[in-house]
Amino acid sequence: MDAAILKSKIRTVRDWPKPGVNFRDVTTLFQDAGAFHATIDALADVTAPLQADVVAAVDARGFILGGALAYKLGRPFVLVRKKGKLPYQTVAEDYSLEYGTATIEVHADSCRPGDRVVIIDDLIATGGTLLAAARLFRVLRGEVVGVVAIIDLPELDGSRRLKESGLTVKTLFAFSEGE
Repeated sequence: MDAAILKSKIRTVRDWPKPGVNFRDVTTLFQDAGAFHATIDALADVTAPLQADVVAAVDARGFILGGALAYKLGRPFVLVRKKGKLPYQTVAEDYSLEYGTATIEVHADSCRPGDRVVIIDDLIATGGTLLAAARLFRVLRGEVVGVVAIIDLPELDGSRRLKESGLTVKTLFAFSEGE
């Protein structure tokens, strides 16, 4: 299944969660078994050259992708969670949101020094969450070899910010605000 077909499976919800936002709903992609399978295969194709030792995924839609991708690649799977959701010793990173800050965490034993980590999420918007996740793994002395997503929202500048921070960025396709 090519990228154009996969892209057509994603529902756009206009003015949600607030006016002026075009929410890209990947749950419709997940509900189509063939499209979901093709998505994981495509993500594996762009991720494999990064030679990651660990697949990490961002709360919450990233978990669906990350678990399937880790399974496909035969790699360990790590959760990047919102603060207070992990039961063991954690490291935390604050990051900016449009109206304030948020905090994400990983378990302190999520990777070993030198592990090559790839971080996955459903989409790249402003890049703030993915940048914070990369900082977490760097604190643990992991090497973040890239970030991977289904969708890039280039008008929100996240991919540019991620690349400027030295990260390799891989996405399957982009949505413009007008689409």
